[in-house]
Order: sequence, then C-alpha cells, then structure tokens
Amino acid sequence: MTTPPIGLLPGPRRPDLAAELTHCLDVAREHWQRLARQPATARPAGLGPGRHTDYRNAVFLGRLIGDYGWPDLPLVGQDAAKAAYLIALHADPRRDIQVAAMREMYQAVQRGTASMRDWVHLHDRVLCADGAPQVYGTQHQLGLDGTPVHLPVRNPEELDERRREVGLPPAAEALAALRQRLAAEPASRSAYDPPTANLTAAA
Repeated sequence: MTTPPIGLLPGPRRPDLAAELTHCLDVAREHWQRLARQPATARPAGLGPGRHTDYRNAVFLGRLIGDYGWPDLPLVGQDAAKAAYLIALHADPRRDIQVAAMREMYQAVQRGTASMRDWVHLHDRVLCADGAPQVYGTQHQLGLDGTPVHLPVRNPEELDERRREVGLPPAAEALAALRQRLAAEPASRSAYDPPTANLTAAA
C-alpha cells in the first residue's frame, strides 16, 4: 500500500510530539555521521556519549509507540515521521524497542501512513543485528579500506527483483550512491538523509 500524497494530508494531530522527535534527531545526527565513517572494528565498545543519545531516543520512541502506536504521518507529519524511523534504525542499544518499532511501523505501512521504503531498511537492520541475512540489501558495513560492502543477503540472485517491488533502485546503483555520499563532507548531508554504514541504511 502506498503512502498518501503529502499534499492531501492535514497537519499533524500532535505537533508537540513532532517537535520532540525532530529535536531528538537533531541531537543525534552528528554522532551518526561520525559513526557512518568508522569501520566496525574501530567502533568503541559499550555506550559512548553518542550511544547514550541513541538509548535515550529509543526509550522516548518506545513510550510514544506504547501510547500512540507508530508515530506516522497523520500523528506527527512528514519530517517527524522520518525522524521516528531514523531513531528506530539506530535504536540498537534497545533491541526490544527496535523490534517493536519494526512491527508497529509495518502496521502503519499497511494502513498507508508510513513509508514502505523506510520500513524495509528497518526490517533489514533487525535481521542483520540478529545475525540473519537481510532481505533487501539495504545494510552495509565499512571494510578496513573504508569501502562499504553489503552485509549477507538472502537469495542474492533475486535481490534486485525484491528491491524493485518496494521501490528501491538496483543494489549496484545504491552502492555507488552510498560511496558517493560517504565521500562527501558530513556538512553537505541533509538533515533527514540517513547515515549509511555500519549496519545503517543505504537507499
């Protein structure tokens, strides 16, 4: 089911929650940009300051989901719905909340109030974190040479067909775009462009 055109949606029912979500994203974004450029072997163990931010954001998102379900377009609007997705994507310190977010977001996708393209990134992230092969090939990891590589994919010969079904470009095209984004200065990235490595989404 496709998301309704943004121009046909009324304003968010909870602009206060929308403001909190976008603030959480603003606080975390610099940490995510640094992390996206670090090989997995260079990542610090435990919870550094940035990971504490991810933890706090995950707890906040978990409370939102408990009270309202997935914070979708009608509830919080376009930018905050994207922020909620990105917070869920980085909720690794709270895997219980990340999995709950994936399930609740899927229900919103079925209602047409959340993005299927965003959901498949979150779905792949949960699979990879569980040690399972991803379905849509959205998750990458930086090698020692700084080049992003796919994490394992289920039935790779069918990958591009699955990606096409959910509106994603071919995997090779997405990988080329990822390399280009990682080569750019962090300041050139938009506020809602997701980081793209170390188990992080790449469109």
